[in-house]
Amino acid sequence: MVTAAPKIKAFVRHDTLPQAAPPSAQTGVARWLRENLFSSIGNSIMTLVAGYFLLQFMAAILPWFLNGVWRADSIRDCREQLDGATGGCFAVIAERWPQLVFGNYPSEHFGRAILAFVMLFVALAPILFMELPRKMLWFTGLFPFIAYWLIWGGTLWVPALALAGVVAGVAVFRAIERSSFFGGLIAGLVATVLFWLLLVAPLSGALASVIPLRLDYVESREIGGFMINFILGTSCIALSLPLGIALALGRQSNLPIIKWICVMFIEFIRGVPLITLLFVASVMLAYFLPPGTNFDLILRVIIMITLFAAAYMAEAIRGGLAALPKGQYEAGDSLGLDYWQSMRLIILPQALKICIPSIVNIAIGLFKDTTLVSIISMFDMLGMIKGPILSNTDWFGVYWELYAFAGLLFFIFTYGISQYSQYLERKLATDHR
Repeated sequence: MVTAAPKIKAFVRHDTLPQAAPPSAQTGVARWLRENLFSSIGNSIMTLVAGYFLLQFMAAILPWFLNGVWRADSIRDCREQLDGATGGCFAVIAERWPQLVFGNYPSEHFGRAILAFVMLFVALAPILFMELPRKMLWFTGLFPFIAYWLIWGGTLWVPALALAGVVAGVAVFRAIERSSFFGGLIAGLVATVLFWLLLVAPLSGALASVIPLRLDYVESREIGGFMINFILGTSCIALSLPLGIALALGRQSNLPIIKWICVMFIEFIRGVPLITLLFVASVMLAYFLPPGTNFDLILRVIIMITLFAAAYMAEAIRGGLAALPKGQYEAGDSLGLDYWQSMRLIILPQALKICIPSIVNIAIGLFKDTTLVSIISMFDMLGMIKGPILSNTDWFGVYWELYAFAGLLFFIFTYGISQYSQYLERKLATDHR
């Protein structure tokens, strides 16, 4: 007997099946641990060993923080409150933080220094982040003169006339650059310097006698603490980069005199320790100046540190220039660009992009090297710790807490510089990796 085959009913799904959840080992914390810490036997062993030492370190350091004393009049009071327990005497930071941050800067003028600090980030914003409006660059150009007036005080006419000297130099440069970019640049610099040397002092005195716009003057010797480290670091980094670019280009120049001047300067500066240059700025430079000349110590130190950093910047930028293929230089020639146009529009943007890590490394090292000024009797943050604070019998013997606070401040700013450099590298990346 033959039976009929069952009829097969066709079925067509009209709804999409819901997405199935991935395996638990492929999501969340489990996936991150497997990929980053336990991806192989060797990595697993290193993770366990590192975790063991990290736990030992935390077990030793956490009681020092958690049991720390934040309110005490002296180290003896701290020890009495600890009563034999392990803990840090952080009361010295709570009491002496104005000295650590501002040095001997008058407390009634802290607001001026803080305002200049906040304005610095507003001025840097259009330089660091290209998405911001270019109109903000006007404030960036005005900021150095505003900051000088806020921090040092005195008559407003001094920074105003210094700004007028820069405007005069730019006007001279604009008038000459069409015929000769390099000649216009030199003429603009000379015009600015002559304006500062010959006109700022007499004109500022005359204008101040008529319209006395002024703030209370603060002597440079009163500026100290982390404030002086920050001033030296930001000023020297900002000044050393353009000078380093000029030295790098000069070292590759076809003109023998310019080339050898740049080579001798770079090699001499790189062959001399920074502390030697600081001693020259502090002591020996006065012997080469006319009698009675008052050359501010902070300005001398800024000049020396800038020259020191510029030599290293020049070598880093020269490496970026050497890394570019010859075709990039030929591209500028094929477009009919002269040397300066080719450098400004084609060569330097690519070279600076290549040497961003080297430039940032030099900037971070320079920011930390500002602590060397304590050796020439400038009371920066370390100078304040070794001098007025630890020489006081109330806090003699408190070391780790003060140096940890100093290290934390330096770490915050240097880590910020490092993170910005990584952001800039990602933004300028063109390899699509």
